[in-house]
Amino acid sequence: METSGRVVRTSCRGCHGICQVLVHLDGQGRVVRVTGDPDSPASRGYTCPKAQAAPEQLYHPDRITQPLRRTGARGAGQWKQVSWDEALSEMAEVFARVKREMGAEYVALCQGTGRPYTEFTGRFIHAFGSPHYVGPGHNCFLPRNIAAAITVGWFPQPDIYGRGGQMPACILQIGENLPETGGGDGYCGSMIRRAMRSARKVIVVDPRRTDCADKADLHLQLRPGTDGALVLGMLHAICGEGLYDREFVEKHCTGFNELAAHVAEFSPEWAAPITGVAAEKIREAARLFATTRPGCVLWGNGIDMSVNAFQTARALLLLMAITGNLDVPGGMVQWVPPADIRVKSPFVDHDVIGGQFLSDEQKRKMIGGRRFPFGPGCHQPTFWEACANDDVKRPRAVWLVGTNQMVTATRGDLIERALRDKIEFSVVSDFFLTPAAELADLVLPAAHWLEQDDVVYFHKIWCVQARRKVAQVGEARDDRAVILEMAHRLGLNEAFPWADWPAYLAWLLEPSGMTFAEFAEKGTHWSQMRYRKYEEQAFHTPSHKVELVSSIMDHCGRPSLPVYLEPPLSPISAPEVAAEYPLVLISGCKVLPFFHSAGRQIPSLRRLHPEARLDLHPETAARLRLATGDQALVETPDGKAQFTVHVDDRMAIDMVHVEHAWWYPEAKGPDHEWRRSAANMLFGHRHFDPDSGAEALRGSLCRVTRA
Repeated sequence: METSGRVVRTSCRGCHGICQVLVHLDGQGRVVRVTGDPDSPASRGYTCPKAQAAPEQLYHPDRITQPLRRTGARGAGQWKQVSWDEALSEMAEVFARVKREMGAEYVALCQGTGRPYTEFTGRFIHAFGSPHYVGPGHNCFLPRNIAAAITVGWFPQPDIYGRGGQMPACILQIGENLPETGGGDGYCGSMIRRAMRSARKVIVVDPRRTDCADKADLHLQLRPGTDGALVLGMLHAICGEGLYDREFVEKHCTGFNELAAHVAEFSPEWAAPITGVAAEKIREAARLFATTRPGCVLWGNGIDMSVNAFQTARALLLLMAITGNLDVPGGMVQWVPPADIRVKSPFVDHDVIGGQFLSDEQKRKMIGGRRFPFGPGCHQPTFWEACANDDVKRPRAVWLVGTNQMVTATRGDLIERALRDKIEFSVVSDFFLTPAAELADLVLPAAHWLEQDDVVYFHKIWCVQARRKVAQVGEARDDRAVILEMAHRLGLNEAFPWADWPAYLAWLLEPSGMTFAEFAEKGTHWSQMRYRKYEEQAFHTPSHKVELVSSIMDHCGRPSLPVYLEPPLSPISAPEVAAEYPLVLISGCKVLPFFHSAGRQIPSLRRLHPEARLDLHPETAARLRLATGDQALVETPDGKAQFTVHVDDRMAIDMVHVEHAWWYPEAKGPDHEWRRSAANMLFGHRHFDPDSGAEALRGSLCRVTRA
C-alpha cells in the first residue's frame, strides 16, 4: 500500500471509462486529491467529477466499514457489527444448507453494472451450481454483444485511438453520449471528443440536441425507439445505390443478395414518418457513412433499451460490414489483448464467467431460461417477479453485489417486496446502506477503487492498466477477495484455485515475467494490435463469414434479416393510450456526476446536480404551464414519479426525459424516499424485446402535470 506524501499513478473506476489518474496523498498517507494523468495514452489528463470526488466517497462518514448483521425486523435499522469470519461463516452455512436441502438453484447472485467484480460473480454462482446469475445485461451491452457474436463472431468496437496510423474519417454516434457523461465501455469521453474533432464527417442520431449533435455535420433527431427503422432506411440507400464495399462483401459476407432484396421495401421514405427524420436526411447519412472511410459507430446502451434492441444491433452490424469498416484502422475493430497477460475479461473469453462449471440439468432450472432465445442469462424482471410472487422456484438466499436494484431495475416495488417479505436470507455488498442494503440480513463493506490492487482488464482490451491500493478505511474488502474466500469455504476450488487475491494477480501476470509491483510501476501494458485478422483466421460464425443472413437466428425461428417493431406504447401503436398519455418518454440517459445510483450522498456531486430532473421543450412546458424549478408529476399506465422541471430547447417537442436511479440518502431509512423520483416505476413488466428480453425504456408514453 502506498503512503507518505506521494503522488501515485493508478486507474479510476468511477465509471466504465477507466481513465488513468494521479492520486495525491498527504504526509500521513491520506488521499487528498485526484487529478488526471497527462501521460496516460488512454485519457491524456482527463478526469471527470466522479474521479475528483473519490476522496469524499472514500472517507464519507456514512460509509460501511465493518460487516453488519441485522438484529431487528427488516428495515428497522437495527444492526450489530460482526467480524468478517462471523459474516462469512454465516453466509457459507446458509448457502450450503439451502443447496443441501433444496438445491443449488435456490441460491442466487445479483450484480449491478459491469464493475471489476464481474470476473468472479458469475464464476462463483455457476461453480456453486446455480443458474441464477442476475444482472442488468439485458438492457446494457449484452444485446449488442450477443448479436455481434452470431453475426461477426466478435464484438466490433470503434478504433478511436489511431493505433493503426489512421483515425476514423466518419463517425456515426447512436445510442450513446459518452463525451458528455464522462466515459464508458473502456473509452474516455475526452478521447471520443478528440476523435470527433479529427473526423471529416460526424453523424449524430439522438432524440435530444446534445452538444455532440450541435457540432455534428448531420443530426438525425429521431423519435425515441425508432433507431432500427432509421438504420434499415440507411441500408436501403447503400444497397440500392451500390455504395457498399463490393470486394469485402463478395469475399467475406453471406447473404448480400437476400439483404438487398429484404431492405428494398424499407426506403428512407418508409422510415421518415416512423422516425420523424426527413427521407433526404436519412439518405444523406447513408451516403456520408458509406463513402467517407474508414467509419466507426459509437453505439451505446440506448440501443439496448427497446423492444428492437437485438434487431437494431443486427442492422448496425450489417451497416458496419457492407461498408467495409470491420477490423480496419479507424473502423470497427476486434481489439487484440496483450498476449502475455492471462485473460480475465469475459469479453475476451466467456469462460471467465464460469458457465462451463454449470451442468445442463442445472441450466434448465433457470427462472425464465427459455423465454428469450438470445437472452443474456437469467432475465432480471422475470427473476424478481418470481421472487415477489411466491413462485415455488424462487431462490431462498440471495447475494447482491454492487447493486441497488430497487432504484435501478424496473418494478422496484416487486424487488422491495421480495427482499423484505419473501427471500429468507439476503446479503448485500456495498459502500453505503442503500434501500436494498437496509433490508438485508448481512451487509458487507466493499472496497473502493482506491483500496484495490488490480490488473485492469475488463472493458478496455487493447491495453491492460494497473490499479494500486493507496488507502484502507476500516475493514472494507475487495468484493473479489470476499468471493474467493467464500468459494474456498464452499469447496469450489476447481473454479477458484488461487490461495488469495495477491496469488490471483500473480497468476494473471505470470506469463509476462512481471511481479505486481513491477506491473504497477509500468502502469500500462500494451497489446500488439493487428488489423484485418479475418484474412488469416476468418470470422467465428457457422459460415466463417459475416452472416448478413443469420443462420443461427433462422435455426431459432427468429427473423434471419433485421426487422423493425414499433414500440408497444407509442402514438402509432397505441393511439388510444396516447390520447391520455400524449408525451413520448425516455429514461436511462447518464448524467456526468453520477454512475447509475452511485454518488447521491457525495456533497460535491450533489452540488453539481442536486435534484432528479425532468427535461422538456419550452413549447411543451408553456403548454403545461411549467417552468424550470417547478415540481412535476410524470405518470404512465404503469406508475408515477416526481421530478424537478428543467426546460431545455434541445429536447424535441412532445418528448420528455426523466433521470433514472435516483434515491435520497439524506432522507430517513429504510426507504430513503426511493419512490419519490423513481423513473424505474414508470415502466412495467409487459413489453420486452422478443429476442433478448430488453425493456422498452426509450420510447414509452406519459403525461406531465404540476405536482
